[in-house]
Formats: sequence, C-alpha cells, structure tokens
Amino acid sequence: MDIERDNDGDVAIFRLSGRFDSAAAGFAEGGLGSAVTGTPRLVLDLSGLDYISSAGLRVILVLARKVQQAAGKLALFGLRPTVREVFTVSGFDTIISIQPDAAAALAQVR
Repeated sequence: MDIERDNDGDVAIFRLSGRFDSAAAGFAEGGLGSAVTGTPRLVLDLSGLDYISSAGLRVILVLARKVQQAAGKLALFGLRPTVREVFTVSGFDTIISIQPDAAAALAQVR
C-alpha cells in the first residue's frame, strides 16, 4: 500500500492506494497516526484503494478515535464499490463520515 500526504490549508489529505491489509496495517497506522496533532482535520482519499481487510478497518477506527479525542474531524471519500461494501457490512459507514467527493469531505472537516 502507498500513502501520499498533501495539505489544503489546515486539512491534511491522505491518498491511500493498493491493498490495505494486515501487511500494510503497521505502516499505515504509523503514517496516519503521526498526523493527529493539535486539533487534527483529516481527509482520507480512498479512491486508489483496491481492497481493505479487517486490519485496515481497525487502523481507520483507531485513527477516528484519536481524532475524536483531540476534538478534530475526519472524513473519507472516493470509496470504490467493493471497499464501500466492506464499510457498509461492518457498520463503519455509520460511525465514520463518508462523503461523495473531495469537496464535500473538505467541507465536512472544516
């Protein structure tokens, strides 16, 4: 899995691509977790993500909790149908903000 970081003002945007599985979970947790400083405003672009396992979901859940504890905001967008189905079946779509596009995700965290 690859992770690229960009910023839009005070919002950190992470673009994830490839397979988010147990092999990538440790790398992702370190990379994403380092962005939780101050009052974080994070957007995850998952449009390049081909697959997510329960290990990947756990990393996103841990990130969401850290962001919430820091009084920040987190939004996701760009979920492919197979990835979106995993979020729906697991119920994560009810606890994490999933937006239709980048503009909506940025607006959600500001």
